[in-house]
Parts: sequence; structure tokens; C-alpha cells
Amino acid sequence: MTLKERYEGALNYWRTAMPNPVTELVYSNPFEILVAVILSAQCTDKRVNMVTPELFAAYPTAQAMSTASEEEILLYIKSVSYPNSKARHLQQMSAMLVDEFQGTVPDTMEQLTRLPGVGRKTANVILGVVFNKAAIPVDTHVFRVANRMGLASGKTPLEVEKTLIRHIAPEDRFKAHHWILLHGRYTCKALKPNCLECGVKKWCKTYQASHKHQQ
Repeated sequence: MTLKERYEGALNYWRTAMPNPVTELVYSNPFEILVAVILSAQCTDKRVNMVTPELFAAYPTAQAMSTASEEEILLYIKSVSYPNSKARHLQQMSAMLVDEFQGTVPDTMEQLTRLPGVGRKTANVILGVVFNKAAIPVDTHVFRVANRMGLASGKTPLEVEKTLIRHIAPEDRFKAHHWILLHGRYTCKALKPNCLECGVKKWCKTYQASHKHQQ
């Protein structure tokens, strides 16, 4: 099977199975999704969605959050992973938004990654969700599934991102990020991939290699 066939098969399947995938984080404006994505690093969206309603009620804007102390923010987010560093990042990120961007979330990779707590993956999520840019955020799920399926072979998230961008049309990129991420979250899990119920196994390099003798 060629790489092109692998991509076409998997993408066509997901396009039919999940025509309009969206983030599972709950938010109502650009500032809220930025906060939620920062909180979601190495933490489940489900857990983040449990803490954000009260956090956003207390600090609905960058201006409001920038006036809070790290300790005050920590009280709302202590049940997420790495709460201390995330409280610090949220406080500093909000302050920079106010000081340098008039409280508005910027729309370029360069500006976003200057914000404390915002790496390339988080910036790509914001570019895709808020600004409809053709971004492919590579989190642990996307990194694992892309390598496992043979869509990309990269030692770093950036290598995987570059390969995916090369093979996926701009209009499909952000959707493809969701497709691969959700596939990794619910089917192609890290420790126990559910190959029996996998709709894309016929295009998966790992599955095909391990089932060659049965075909």
C-alpha cells in the first residue's frame, strides 16, 4: 500500500464517520478556549470541563484574570494536572494579553507562542478553533496514532506535523487533527488499542504487519 492510499483510505473513512468533529473542551469565546487548552496539557478534557465553569465565572476576561494572584487561580484549578505551573502560566498569560494585545487573543503562531504556557501545539489549536486556519496540532494522541498507522514517522511532534501537512489538503487539516485525536482517545489507545472495532485498520501499518500471517 502506498502512503497516498493510506491517507486517502483513512481520511475518507473519517470524513464519513465524523463529518464535523469539534473540540470536546467547553468554551464560549477565544479567551476561554485559550485558557482551557492550557489547562488540558497532560490532562483530560473531561477534567478541564469540570473546573472551567467556576474559573470563567470568577475571571471572564483576560483583564479579570490578570488581576488575580496565582494562589487565587490555583484554588479553581487544583484538581487538574500540574496546577501550580498552570496557575502561574494563566496569570502571566492574561497579563501579557492585556499589556501587549489589548486583552484580545492574537492570531499568529509567532504571537501566540510568546504567551506563557503556550507552546506550538496549543497555538495550533487556537489557530484552528478560533481562526479557522489550516493548522494541525500534534498532541500525544495525534503523535501516537500517526506513527502507529504509518501516516507519519517522526521522533518529534514537529516532524509529525510537517509530514501530515504535506499529505493533507489545507481544508481538511484541522478536521484531520480532530479525527486522529479522537481516534486515539477512544479507539487507538496507548496501552490497549481496540483494533477489533477500528474502522481504519485496513490502512494501519501496525495492524497490517501484525495480521499478515492471518490474511
